[in-house]
Amino acid sequence: MYLLLYIQMFFSLFLGSLRTRSQSGRNRRVALNTFTDAQTTGVTEWTSWFNIDHPGGNGDYERLEAIRFYYRERVCARPMAMEARTTDWVAAADTGEVVHSSLEKGFWCVNNEQPRGRVCSNYHVRFQCPPVQSYWANWSEWGPCSTTACNDVGIQVRQRKCLNSQPMPLLLVPACQGHHSERRECSMPPCTAKWSLWGRWGSCSVTCGGGRRIRRRTCVRTSVTIQCTGRPVEVQKCGKAPCPGMPCQQVCPEGRPNEDCSRCVCDGHILQGEVHSVTGVPVAGARVALARQPKVVRARTDAKGQFRLIGICSSSRTLISISKEKFAPITISTSTNTTGLSWVHAVLKSAEKPYIVKHPENKVRYEGGRVLLCCKATGSPAPDKYYWYHNGTLLDKKVYKYEEDLVLRDLKQEQSGQYYCKTSSSAGTIKSSPSVLTVIAKGTPACNSTPEAHLIRLPMDCIQPGTDSKYYNAGRCPHSKCAGSLDFDMRCRDGTSFCCGVQKMESRKIDCGSYSLPIRAVTQCSCQKCVQPTVLVRGRVVTADNDEPLRFGHVYIGKERVGTTGYQGSFTLHVTPDTERLVVNFVDPTQKFLDTPKVFIFDKKGGSVYHDVKVMRKKAPIDIDAGETNVIDLGEMRGEDPIGQLIIPPNSFHKDNGVIYEGTVKASVTFIDPRNITTAAATPGDLNFVDDEGDMLPLRTYGMFSVDFRDDSNNEVLGAGAVQVLFDTQHVKMQEHIPKMKLWSLNPDTGVWEEESDFSYTTTGGHGRNKREERTFLIGNMEIRERRLFNLDVPENRRCYVKVRAYMSDKFLTSEQLEGVVISLINLEPKPGYSSNPRAWGRFDSVITGPNGACLPAFCDAQRPDAYTAYVTAMMGGEELEAAPSTPKMNPNIIGVSQPYLDKIDYQRSDHDDPALKKTAFRINLAKPNQNNLDETNGPIYPYQNLIACENAPVDANHFRFFRVEKDKYEYNVVPFEENDLTTWTGDYLSWWPNPQEFRACFIKVKIHGQKEVMVRSRNLGGTHRETKGKLYGIRDIRSTRDMREANTSAACVEFKCSGMLFDQSEVDRSLISVLPQGNCRKISTNSLLQEYLIKHPPVAQNNESHAFTMLAPVDPLGHNYGIYTVTDQNPRVAKEIAIGRCFDGTSDGFSREMKSDFGVALTFSCPERKINRESLFQRLQTNPGQTLSQMARDMRELEGLQVQRSSTQIVAYSEQRGRTQSRRVSSTARRRVSTRTQQGGKWKC
Repeated sequence: MYLLLYIQMFFSLFLGSLRTRSQSGRNRRVALNTFTDAQTTGVTEWTSWFNIDHPGGNGDYERLEAIRFYYRERVCARPMAMEARTTDWVAAADTGEVVHSSLEKGFWCVNNEQPRGRVCSNYHVRFQCPPVQSYWANWSEWGPCSTTACNDVGIQVRQRKCLNSQPMPLLLVPACQGHHSERRECSMPPCTAKWSLWGRWGSCSVTCGGGRRIRRRTCVRTSVTIQCTGRPVEVQKCGKAPCPGMPCQQVCPEGRPNEDCSRCVCDGHILQGEVHSVTGVPVAGARVALARQPKVVRARTDAKGQFRLIGICSSSRTLISISKEKFAPITISTSTNTTGLSWVHAVLKSAEKPYIVKHPENKVRYEGGRVLLCCKATGSPAPDKYYWYHNGTLLDKKVYKYEEDLVLRDLKQEQSGQYYCKTSSSAGTIKSSPSVLTVIAKGTPACNSTPEAHLIRLPMDCIQPGTDSKYYNAGRCPHSKCAGSLDFDMRCRDGTSFCCGVQKMESRKIDCGSYSLPIRAVTQCSCQKCVQPTVLVRGRVVTADNDEPLRFGHVYIGKERVGTTGYQGSFTLHVTPDTERLVVNFVDPTQKFLDTPKVFIFDKKGGSVYHDVKVMRKKAPIDIDAGETNVIDLGEMRGEDPIGQLIIPPNSFHKDNGVIYEGTVKASVTFIDPRNITTAAATPGDLNFVDDEGDMLPLRTYGMFSVDFRDDSNNEVLGAGAVQVLFDTQHVKMQEHIPKMKLWSLNPDTGVWEEESDFSYTTTGGHGRNKREERTFLIGNMEIRERRLFNLDVPENRRCYVKVRAYMSDKFLTSEQLEGVVISLINLEPKPGYSSNPRAWGRFDSVITGPNGACLPAFCDAQRPDAYTAYVTAMMGGEELEAAPSTPKMNPNIIGVSQPYLDKIDYQRSDHDDPALKKTAFRINLAKPNQNNLDETNGPIYPYQNLIACENAPVDANHFRFFRVEKDKYEYNVVPFEENDLTTWTGDYLSWWPNPQEFRACFIKVKIHGQKEVMVRSRNLGGTHRETKGKLYGIRDIRSTRDMREANTSAACVEFKCSGMLFDQSEVDRSLISVLPQGNCRKISTNSLLQEYLIKHPPVAQNNESHAFTMLAPVDPLGHNYGIYTVTDQNPRVAKEIAIGRCFDGTSDGFSREMKSDFGVALTFSCPERKINRESLFQRLQTNPGQTLSQMARDMRELEGLQVQRSSTQIVAYSEQRGRTQSRRVSSTARRRVSTRTQQGGKWKC
């Protein structure tokens, strides 16, 4: 009894003293925050109370950054003090809770830090600010440029005013921090020189006998320093008719000279001809002319494709030119005979726009050297004009004497820059992708020998003393191209590529406190031969409706068949190094699915990109009569009208030989309906077209359709002519699209859409409709020849880019960005009235992430934020990544976009309204940024002309985020290597992967008996090789995954270093592997087959410790019966993904994402929780009261001292410790509890 009274009295005295000290400390802080010098700042005042967070989840966070997002003008720029109270008006210091504060960050309370399982109260905060706040007004518009000369650089100025919130004498108003004016460099447009239009032809110099006439043009230029390329005068022959009395000099072996003495005419002689398409169909309306007078039409073909020319002599060959729109013109010669009658047969190919098949490549040369840049295009007709541009300026053909290839000699540094070629034919124009030429000055090193900084994340138990850093700078070489020693420098593609690579590495030891960690750090770089990784594209082809695989489908690149899909629809393609645009056509030999061309993105650094390919199932054919008018609806959705109709006139079908088909036609018309979002991924091609300037631009679709007409008797493919396409304009919600609507057809070899026909207006009640009201239709005409895929599209110029990044986890660490992730964006069109509920998709795009994320093209609108919306997903190796969450509330720090732009974009993850839905996508409004609004100039949406700003945006700029959903995982390599960039591979004995062309991944399956999941580490050392024995290759950590079918059981698939040849390919190393679970674990069983194998394949590693397992890794690729999983692939990530899938499944050929701990296990450990054997305070007071009370007194004095030292951390209102994050602990019991928990966790031995 006396003991208890003594304890109570001790606590009362101590707490009374503590309250007195605390209260006096608070009064002292209030006094400090009372300003009396009115001439400088005036008396301070408090803001209103803010409460933007509630204590659910992890705690209560009243972040100053978030408060400013929502209440921008209500918080001063530099608060002098802060006060925090609960919503029940209890001061933060009196709650007994552990809280933190900072005048720069705000106030926060974390639930996990509270004693005895308490949760944080609901706090609100206010800030103390000076009443007279000086602030800057908005910047004025930029003034005019100081120069007006073209291609000149000047200065622009803008200004702002310093304002204050209250009228005060000028001398008493605090000055604004910063400059009142701002200057920036401005540049005038480049100097231009363009020819005016040609003037009219002058009169002929003579009236007969041959003369000349002239026309002129003027050079319109903005500077006298440049000239127009070409001639100002053009001369043409005229007056060819012979003068009266002058004999004609034309000698005719047959017939007579014509009136102007230009050719021979044979009266009574007839040239008959016929013109067909490639499929044998007669071509009507083709123009026939003599080759030397192609503009003078002599005849036109009739409905049967036939024509007659009278007066053409048959005893000598005559060149005939035949042309028609949408066909490539052709020139042929007539056959010679003496019967007075000649025949000619012509075959016209469909016109195809030029397409670049060989692009110029990036090259590096020394000053004074030479270089060859190549360009080649195909098309029908073949392109015959090539032009080369340097940094956007046309190179003079007379100076550089180029055609397809450009040769530059005696290179100078100013010739560095971007080069591209432009080629044209009568069918169109196209530009190549740009190449970069780098010219290095003489005497300059090919690359910088000093490595750039490269931080390696260390194991979680490795904390460097002194710095407490978990990162180490291992250095790396930039792997940029450099000028090496070429055997021949005039190839289109250099025979050998040179890059800045590792010249020298040194071994270092990283001090981790309790152990040291070896690392090979880069100390010197030099120009070396580039690592040539294998570039792969993988994927699976399935139907868009039910994921049925395309089994044994044919895979074509161009006209060449390159492979076959597997039983599950899988495929793998090797991409050649010179590929710029990969167009792959998937053909179903069973004709169940549509033939689908796809344009694939790929990773030139050697990553294996996975594509989930969707194809449309062919619509079941219907029987129609070829002799009647047939109407086929386009788009059939329940409760919706068709988008359009195909109208096929009678007798329009024909066979390949041109014969009109009469009979029953099996007609299958499959429509890809944009009103159904599940069909977006099945889009053929990439919805791009090439404009008249040769630039590839995007299209917005209103529907695509594929046609398949066949003879009912023998299944022969039929063509059709004069088919009409009707498009119902009620489905166009953006009325400005209607005049621009066109019909397009897809070139399956290039993946580019080419214009088929324009549309015209018509008003009709419809064909075959139940509704008879009048509607406005667009009507277009087409012929069904070789191409069978068509599109109802408009070019859209309201374009933007969307910045997206992918991360390894939901921590969103800058150093953990993922490359090689396929980000896909579907443009959606809202319902009428531009509501934010999407109705139809208009475009589908995919981009692969690089080291700085990805920029996706999208349609956007500046007037209405929700005029266009987007649906964005991410996939990596067949795995869908999760998007940043939007519930239970918007958190700008997690989403990656600051306010108020985030509200305008209206970010919503796919599970925003229904938590049962997947979390793998997000939807946003595509609001075009306002460049006059500072909040919208930092991403994540960029104007189309600001692509470079998007690509180079810093990581702290606004962006959208995806992350991988996986357990804690860590990989450490002694020789650093980035698996998403195979060019970073370094040849070293301690390299984890010994061969950059082939990667072998090995995993061991470890089963854990225990209530909690544990971390399992593999420690990998050299075992038998003389160069690596006893040296560390690397460390792998992975947290075990719970088996949902079995209680208290989990398993881990742990990677280890495979045995085998090292990088010199001379000797095998049996890697020495140690498997160490964290914590209180004991090995209870080892796979008997594995144990037997290790004994039969000596040497046998010592395996005496019960808490770990050690082995010399097997050389043979053992299977699931041994608990070992080995996969070899040309890409390390793919090899590991396959091996992990098999390990989870516990089979050698299966794949699973759910852990099956009962199958294919190598090791089993028991990891029970440790019991806490520690006496309570009451037990210690009973057994040893004196010592216990003495310890309590010491703890209380220590706590009192801490309270005095940290008095400013008990947040009420403060100013002395501004900017420093503060925290306080309420009791020593809490500290001991944390210490006890820390001691309970096991530690690895490294």
